[in-house]
Amino acid sequence: MARKKEQTFEEALSRLEEIVAEIEAGQMPLADLMTKYSEGVQLSDFCVKSLKRAEETMDLLVTDTADGAKEEELQIEG
Repeated sequence: MARKKEQTFEEALSRLEEIVAEIEAGQMPLADLMTKYSEGVQLSDFCVKSLKRAEETMDLLVTDTADGAKEEELQIEG
């Protein structure tokens, strides 16, 4: 059985924008509105978590880079 392709942040954000536009248009029955709203909440959660992971990764990279620079300075001075 083929694995489902994991959704990217950009795909989720694009779909979320579509849902917001559909809801703002105000032209759907309440049941459809609730379904779209639920999907939007899930997409929003996915996007927030993706951004948090990216931020944590960037923090690690910056910390590693700063630590590496400090070690290099110590080696040059030593």
